[in-house]
Amino acid sequence: MNILALIPARMGSSRFPGKPLAEILGKPMIGHVFKNVASSNLVSKTVVATCDLEIFNYIESIGGEAVMTSNSHERASDRCAEALLILEEKYNIIYDIVVMIQGDEPMVNSKMIYEAILPMLTDKSIKVINLLGKIKDQIEFKNRNCIKVVTDLNDDALYFSREPIPSQSHRSENIIGKQICIIPFKRDFLLEYTKLKPSPLEIAESIDMNRVLEHGFKVRMVKTEYDSQAVDTAEDLKMVENIMSVNFK
Repeated sequence: MNILALIPARMGSSRFPGKPLAEILGKPMIGHVFKNVASSNLVSKTVVATCDLEIFNYIESIGGEAVMTSNSHERASDRCAEALLILEEKYNIIYDIVVMIQGDEPMVNSKMIYEAILPMLTDKSIKVINLLGKIKDQIEFKNRNCIKVVTDLNDDALYFSREPIPSQSHRSENIIGKQICIIPFKRDFLLEYTKLKPSPLEIAESIDMNRVLEHGFKVRMVKTEYDSQAVDTAEDLKMVENIMSVNFK
């Protein structure tokens, strides 16, 4: 199958402006993400989708590929859909699966990408998948930058929230999970997503996947034992650098 990995990244983050080019262990964060994603044997091509020339030029300077997209996108999924069509026209190819990996996930590795894609290769009914990681402590559980997920008995998402869910009373640790932003879409469903009207809970939570749920589609959650820490703030950057200095030498 033709599998495209897209890494959406922009300089204008409200919580951490310029974060894609913030350095971790002497290298811009987006460089770590690009290298780690491109190491996957399942992925046919890895491309950064951006609206910023600084990011575009950096990726080109390290021998990678980037594509310029509109600066009007509110959601990373919409940016990836635009990049997909640009690349398909450029290379005269139709991709089967598009894997969106957020540009602020420098701890991503090829095994996580494999875990995320595999169910889609064996179950044709799945339209979109998210990795589901473990929440390590109460601080992370209460952190609004950590997107919590509750699932049904079939491992499909019921709801995504920045608030602590489910209820802390009588809760079990094995039902608490967080979204890790390695997200494979079936190609046609990614394009369908962009045609869906932005939904109330998507807007309230600022989470792409709630648009999928509110329009009646399913999001399959795939558990992973690999830890990941997204970089949303300067404090996160320091934490990730400390982790990577030990585990990613």
